[in-house]
Amino acid sequence: MKKFSLLLTTIALIATSALYSQNFKNASEYLDFVGEEQQEITKNMWKYTKAVAHSKSDRSIDGKRKKLLKTIDQAIAKITRADGFEDDDYKNKVLKHMTFNKNLLNHDYAKIIDMKEVAEQSYDAMEAYILAQEMADQKMEESQQEYEKDFYDYANKHNITIVESESDLGKKMKISNEVFEHYHDMYLTYFKVYINEIYLMDAIAKNDVSAIQQNANALAAAAKEGLEILKTKDAYKKDSAIINATKKAFEFFIEESENHIPKITEFLIVNEDFETIKTTLEQTNERKRTKEQIDNYNKKVNEVNKGADLYNKTNADLNNKRQNIINNLNEANSNFLSKHIPND
Repeated sequence: MKKFSLLLTTIALIATSALYSQNFKNASEYLDFVGEEQQEITKNMWKYTKAVAHSKSDRSIDGKRKKLLKTIDQAIAKITRADGFEDDDYKNKVLKHMTFNKNLLNHDYAKIIDMKEVAEQSYDAMEAYILAQEMADQKMEESQQEYEKDFYDYANKHNITIVESESDLGKKMKISNEVFEHYHDMYLTYFKVYINEIYLMDAIAKNDVSAIQQNANALAAAAKEGLEILKTKDAYKKDSAIINATKKAFEFFIEESENHIPKITEFLIVNEDFETIKTTLEQTNERKRTKEQIDNYNKKVNEVNKGADLYNKTNADLNNKRQNIINNLNEANSNFLSKHIPND
């Protein structure tokens, strides 16, 4: 009985071009051929998986997806030209698996890349984007399970012993899916709160006092609810870095909403009053302006100047704290993925 060692892959096969039909003397030789074809596709598939986990460049991720598709097309052509051993049943199963994963990359994963462009516009869009990722990953995992079953059935049928490798891509992909499940869960918990921060910043940019107050209240309420939700979350393999970073972000949002946003709205209200007084004064003939109007205008000028200093300082402090909080969370997320997803 021959011992046969190869890397199990999530998507089987790649190849250089072959211009002739290939024949095999026995099943072991055919599996050798399949195993050789698997090596390059294994590398490319894992490069794509690592890019999803570690790369911040959408272009890099999509580039590796397209390279993987080209690799699969080449493999389909070569495996189709080559004869199977004894019958074409196993060959057809391999080609079916390859075609399924090609379609998955061509449609599901391509759609995910498009969805990412609008994911941050709303919580529903972000949830749909993450759900699409998880569904595609689940399909890939199920396809891998079916492939491995066919592979082992063929090997057992021909009395070939398979020596597994701990670095098998199938095992790496399983680990990746578990890691991403925790990561996605935590990110959705964060984003459900953070979307209110986005709305609040938009209201501040528009100097819309009513919207600022409304969104500040919504942000504080969402952050407090988020803190309670975090208490129910379990760390992944005792790694609570993302949970802790998310907790600090929520605490900042509460402090921002309750203690600092009122200073901003107070200035905006004073500034609105000043603009009204200024407009009225400018529309009044100089000879008809009263002492009361002028005194009121001067008083508001002083209030606006004083308020502007506090407004600018508050904004600067909030911007610095917000950036630090977001940077810390991004770093925690990046470190979490790097730590728990194999990188070789």
